[in-house]
Amino acid sequence: MTPPAGASAEPFRCATAARRRGDPLVATATPARRWLLIEHPGPWPFNAFASDAIAPDVLGALAKAARSAQARLLMIRRPGRQTVGAVRRWAVIDDDPACGQVWGTWRDSLDLREAAAVVGEPLSDTVGPPRTTLLVCTHGRHDVCCAVRGRPVAAALAARWPEETWECSHLGGDRFAANVVVLPGGTTYGNLDAENAVDVVGSHLGGAVVPEHLRGVASAPPYGQAAVIAVYERYGPLPPEAVRFVAGHPVADETWACEVEVRRDGQVLRLTAQVEASAQPPALLTCGAGAETSATAYAVTSLEPV
Repeated sequence: MTPPAGASAEPFRCATAARRRGDPLVATATPARRWLLIEHPGPWPFNAFASDAIAPDVLGALAKAARSAQARLLMIRRPGRQTVGAVRRWAVIDDDPACGQVWGTWRDSLDLREAAAVVGEPLSDTVGPPRTTLLVCTHGRHDVCCAVRGRPVAAALAARWPEETWECSHLGGDRFAANVVVLPGGTTYGNLDAENAVDVVGSHLGGAVVPEHLRGVASAPPYGQAAVIAVYERYGPLPPEAVRFVAGHPVADETWACEVEVRRDGQVLRLTAQVEASAQPPALLTCGAGAETSATAYAVTSLEPV
């Protein structure tokens, strides 16, 4: 439909377009074994770390340590109006809740050398229940949808869980905004809004993963994420710690065999899944995309007990 003369066209928004197309969420979480979080109120440029917030040599040490540890390096800040305080926080959180997490503070860039050292080392076991951290991507300078859709979700979650909720820099999958990662565990949810985010996260924290908003688990590769989601769909409701990707290997071109472990009612069930990948029709996948590209979709074609 052609807009009336003088009317401005609706600006392209990748998340709106993706929802209209029905882009699949399955297996779109960015893999990571650990998370290195650095509090800085911003503003964050397109590359959140391309600023003078952290001295270049310290940033280099952080990036090198994160790569070696297969850790995701993110800026974080509290939702709402930002004030630049003298003391900010950093954290290293393992995807495995049993491996623990370390939190620290920093005033000067040099203080972050401790974070660089910690991210590559075994973490001591957490005393008591592991601390929950909720990350909401609100990185508007990376993609407009992350700000437009992410900030209301961050506000809604912060109203319910003020100590656990943080805004964060680019998570990936802008077209699925608002995106939320629950740590530890790295469970990634997408297509959230202020109306459903509290219910989805509340269900997760209460012991029931919501598969219809589940993008995947960061500890598994994409084909493994697809297998894990299929288990939640078939055997759920299940808590996040109940399903674990064990291993996978290719069996044909764009086809993998996966092993998944399920712990339920004191029993351990092992399942095998076959996962196939296919290319989606080309589309603009971010608000700033200059050309259409094809995303990869993953489908579980079989899921059987061992």
